Amino acid sequence: MALMKRAYGAEQPYIPLGIFKVRFPFIHYRLEWPEVIQGLFCTAISAAAYVYHMENLGISFELAFLLTVINELLYFIHVTMGDPVCPGWITPAIPLTLSYLSAYAVGPERIQALAAVQIMTALFFFFFGITGLAKKIIGIVPKSMQAGILLGAGFSAVNSVIKANGRVVGMEISFWVGAVISLIVLYSVHYNKFRTKNKLLDLLGKAGIVPGMIAALIVGVVIGEIPMPTIQWGIFHNFDFAGILSQTSVFGIGWPSISLFLNCIPLVISIYIIAFGDFITSEALIRDADKVRDDEIIDFNPSRSNILSGIRNLIEGIFCPHVTLAGPLWGAGTIAVAERYKRGRAGMDSIFSGMGTLKFAMIVGIFITPLMSIFTPVAPVLVSLTLFVQGFASGYLAMEMLKTREERGCACIMGVATGFVSAATGLLVGLILHVLIGFPKQQKTEAALAEAEVK
Repeated sequence: MALMKRAYGAEQPYIPLGIFKVRFPFIHYRLEWPEVIQGLFCTAISAAAYVYHMENLGISFELAFLLTVINELLYFIHVTMGDPVCPGWITPAIPLTLSYLSAYAVGPERIQALAAVQIMTALFFFFFGITGLAKKIIGIVPKSMQAGILLGAGFSAVNSVIKANGRVVGMEISFWVGAVISLIVLYSVHYNKFRTKNKLLDLLGKAGIVPGMIAALIVGVVIGEIPMPTIQWGIFHNFDFAGILSQTSVFGIGWPSISLFLNCIPLVISIYIIAFGDFITSEALIRDADKVRDDEIIDFNPSRSNILSGIRNLIEGIFCPHVTLAGPLWGAGTIAVAERYKRGRAGMDSIFSGMGTLKFAMIVGIFITPLMSIFTPVAPVLVSLTLFVQGFASGYLAMEMLKTREERGCACIMGVATGFVSAATGLLVGLILHVLIGFPKQQKTEAALAEAEVK
């Protein structure tokens, strides 16, 4: 239960703080038990980042895992400060970042290079958030291009999983079992019809992608695609903060040189273009959920989301550079909460109670060693499941935004360019197509002239 209640048709109670709207669990929103379960199980997804740190930064498991713990704690900034989404990695940018870092020697030199990338990324987020340009740009970007960005994000997410050398090589059957079950539980019309008559199906439906995760783990272990988990007991408590200060922070390894900051600018521009797609996706997801319910006003502000993403990147860049970077959206988590939110206030009081509970539970879960040890072997499949679900959602959200054949055609071509070439190429293709095919006002004017000529 929460101490403060929301009047029908109002915003969830909050403490005003400039552009931010501060909310705390138990005071401003209640915990939702389905999101508690989902968050505990999904912890292994974000914790999987420790592999990137060990392989690419040359640090120990204990230090790499502590980086993921700090990253998980920082996620909670978003919902606390008024952002109604689940933040996450900037996933499509990971290959670009790793490729860039490969030019630097493993160890302090590479960590400095990553720190420069993350600090510079933070400055980009701050610039577009503080100036309000993020909100203005999203407001003026044509629907065809917004949909193209969404489609591109979906194509890229799914392709990263199913391509020949994708994320689930050797675990294909486990992945597809989990993917099919996840889509059925989240989106199947037939499943929704039967869940109203069966308590077990309804219970599974409230758990989001968790049934798919468990199914993938069981099938993978049975057929030998996934090793049998070795359960470890206890609570993670090996907090080597001294190691953070001496081995990963700029106070221990030194501030990146000016040349490192300048060298990473082209990469950071690409990273922000990719992240911009997440802002488009976030707004589309929240708008889609908001129109279903009249009992709550949801305020998604791209400027606020930019600033919060900047804060996370700046903190990590200075103290504990994170290979996956700090992005504004975890698509699958936001989708799972938004889909359950649509089912009414009785099931989920507020979008903030859902998002807040999910991130709160993930923070708790990352300290529970038995839970982490069970799902760590299947982490690649779990990450792939979230990308697959995000791809499905990106597709239907993009299609719902488009009204004319011209918009649909432009969005499709732009989506392919974005998903299979690069985000920058996709934006260029979308802009050219939009100009060549014609703006909506131009199309209306031409239609009116044609009608006048007929008369």
